[in-house]
Amino acid sequence: MSNTGKLYTFDEGRSEFKPYGLTCELWTPALMRKPDRHNEVEINYLISGGITYLFQGAKITIPEKSLCVFWGLIPHQIVDATCSAPYYVCTIPLTLFLEWKLPALFIDSILKGDVIIEDPGEHSLFDTFLFKNWLKDLSENNDREATLYEMRARLIRLATRVLPLKQHERLQVQAGEIGKVEQMALYIAQNYMNPLKIADIGRAIGLHQDYANVIFKKAFDTTINDYVIQERILHAQRKLITTDKKITEIAFECGFNSINRFNAAFRKINKCTPREFKKKNTINNANQDGNAAERA
Repeated sequence: MSNTGKLYTFDEGRSEFKPYGLTCELWTPALMRKPDRHNEVEINYLISGGITYLFQGAKITIPEKSLCVFWGLIPHQIVDATCSAPYYVCTIPLTLFLEWKLPALFIDSILKGDVIIEDPGEHSLFDTFLFKNWLKDLSENNDREATLYEMRARLIRLATRVLPLKQHERLQVQAGEIGKVEQMALYIAQNYMNPLKIADIGRAIGLHQDYANVIFKKAFDTTINDYVIQERILHAQRKLITTDKKITEIAFECGFNSINRFNAAFRKINKCTPREFKKKNTINNANQDGNAAERA
């Protein structure tokens, strides 16, 4: 039986990091009371209207007729929606995404947590057709190989439009290393709030710490230690915006063992103190809420 007419919404009871797998589905725009995290690359495509996500302490709006791509391991939460029509959501397992050998700068941008949004244009006329086919093929177990070719080709076209890429550049991680890189990223995402050493991460996935750091840096262009700190600061940003917890409490909850280290790391990444970050975003949110009330 075909389930291409089924509509999905975010399940707030689902386990964090639970995989979606390779999917193409229709979702109903709905506000999310908690962020989602999963280890697939996610594609959103809205036929009409727009949705606004909270990513890494910033609100990003995806407009209609625009392809949006991001890594699902980055916490993402819908906080506003201006449409009621269903929109397309595709998830591509990270291992598969890396195996496609897409342009290196495009992959690097995704793995660093960038949200890539393509401006609408004539190409958007074909996207609805593509997504309808992907939805039908994957839900009915039809020609999966054709869908994978089309997905890869569409991402290549996206990459050439939004980034100044050299087509001969490709990710330097080898095929046998991709799975290990994925395991490391997921392990860090699940354990960054605890004391973490490179040796612990390497041991967990069966690699020497030096080799683990080498292949991780090839994929993410950063060291494992710096990546762990980035994960902790991302958590802090979310807590500063969405809760009234004290800064000291947030610092220790994120895995820092001293407030001074937390403040230094936060300032290095955000160019401001945690207190300044909270005040700025509280003011911005209040202004946006006030503008929305005026429009109503």
